[in-house]
Amino acid sequence: MTRAARPGRRRAARAGIVAAGLVEAVGPRPAEPDEECTALLVEHVDRLSGALPALRAAAPTLARWGEDLGRRLLAGGRLLAAGNGGSAAEAQHLTAELVGRFDRDRRALSAIALHADTSSFSAIGNDYGYEQVFARQVRAHGRPGDLLVLFSTSGRSANLLEAATAADPLGVTTWALTGPGPNPLSLACSEALCLPGDTATVQEMHLAALHMLCRAVEQVSEQADDAPTLPAEGRPVALPTGPRRMGS
Repeated sequence: MTRAARPGRRRAARAGIVAAGLVEAVGPRPAEPDEECTALLVEHVDRLSGALPALRAAAPTLARWGEDLGRRLLAGGRLLAAGNGGSAAEAQHLTAELVGRFDRDRRALSAIALHADTSSFSAIGNDYGYEQVFARQVRAHGRPGDLLVLFSTSGRSANLLEAATAADPLGVTTWALTGPGPNPLSLACSEALCLPGDTATVQEMHLAALHMLCRAVEQVSEQADDAPTLPAEGRPVALPTGPRRMGS
């Protein structure tokens, strides 16, 4: 290695160490963080920590939901998901994990985030009003045995309530993940998981909850792939019948 090459290599090595959080960056020592700002961020973590016991308590419900969802999708059903703002991102995150994969290689599963088709979303909003942007898509895509998952921190979004109303006569089961309940959306859906906290905390809890769902779905998929193959005419395809409502 030439003499000229050594400084660049040293800088690259130090950059890697800095990125790993082992030493401080080269150059002037940064100012100490504002104590009030630091306390604010610690409070953020404390709020999340305070909400985690509710998520742990919800594990049996999420396990049941994940097993139900996995069976439906493996039988040819579809998941529809919707939300607004940050909750739209949660809905799209869930569908991406199912169409792609979470942490196991398995068959692709049918899942649609209803806000992601921007042409349909904006056309429906323009022609029918924002309250109908999800409901009309539910009527277009929903089939008996499908699932509609609705994310909302408030549980009061009119377009999600309209979507839940549209799903019922189609035989589409509805699940709500919301903030504190009961709330209008939790009462309008077949089942609801109402988690405590402010808006940011609830969205962070929803992210963990959807990952828990994905783990359960992939467990079901793995078990199905390991099961003995039956002839087509003898293969059982049973979808859950009758919605069950859990308490808020």
